[in-house]
Amino acid sequence: MKTLWELMSWVSEKQRFETIGDYVEFAKYYLEFIETELQAELVAKNENNYRFFQYRRDGEYNITRPVNSELFFKLAEYESIAPDFEKILTNIRDIKDDEEARGKINNFIYTTQQTIGCALDALPSSKTNTSRKVNGDLFERLMQMIIRQLGFTIDSETLSVPVPKSVEKMNYQNDIEIKVEGEIVAIGSVKTSSKDRIDKIFLDKLMYNRLTNTDTPHFAIFLHDVQRAGKEPNYKTGQTFLTGHFKAYTIGLNPLDGVYYCDLRPIMKTDDLLKEHIKSLDYLLCEDV
Repeated sequence: MKTLWELMSWVSEKQRFETIGDYVEFAKYYLEFIETELQAELVAKNENNYRFFQYRRDGEYNITRPVNSELFFKLAEYESIAPDFEKILTNIRDIKDDEEARGKINNFIYTTQQTIGCALDALPSSKTNTSRKVNGDLFERLMQMIIRQLGFTIDSETLSVPVPKSVEKMNYQNDIEIKVEGEIVAIGSVKTSSKDRIDKIFLDKLMYNRLTNTDTPHFAIFLHDVQRAGKEPNYKTGQTFLTGHFKAYTIGLNPLDGVYYCDLRPIMKTDDLLKEHIKSLDYLLCEDV
């Protein structure tokens, strides 16, 4: 078993996550660690399915982000899927009609990324901004690898798009570009949450397609939209999804061609407009892509 110090050192080095197998290996060590080495596991006061992990002295008694216990695998279940995960992705169409198998793929990806985020939460508060950047970069890289494993050619690059009747150009830094015969057929944005980012994704689609005179599909992938709120001992969850912003841009500007979450917020399952435009991640992998 790895110590917390070893896990923190590992997760801080992005070069150690170069393959899907690297992510899976780290997740297994982290899941093994939290089975016996936590100070406590706290339950959110307002949403009981969310948990917070509290570290011991070696983690300065830090408390992690909220983790959805309905999605987050224990070590044994994670290990039961891990050996076949990449094979399942390669043959993803085989589980298109298997709701249970699709759910496990969604939850496996959620668990894999959340082990990274939770390990980063053990770092000192002085490294919060660095940790946030590392977490986002590693989620982006993981999703790039997963979509490649499906059999697609993808790039992550900065495009310079000419502005009509001007010598100026607009630069677009795309997380995912799905290509067919060298041509971009879809553009994706990958973020751990939509907080402070959702507006730009809608605007990027509008401006890119207008400047290029195309109708290129744009989609967005989010891990979750929930954060820790409240004070000890009354920790609870706070939603970071801006319902009004999302609806305003969808109705008044241009809808995105797909929005996908590993951890859907309850309102995304009950609101008619949100249900139409937001799906769980398995819809992207098994159907839409």
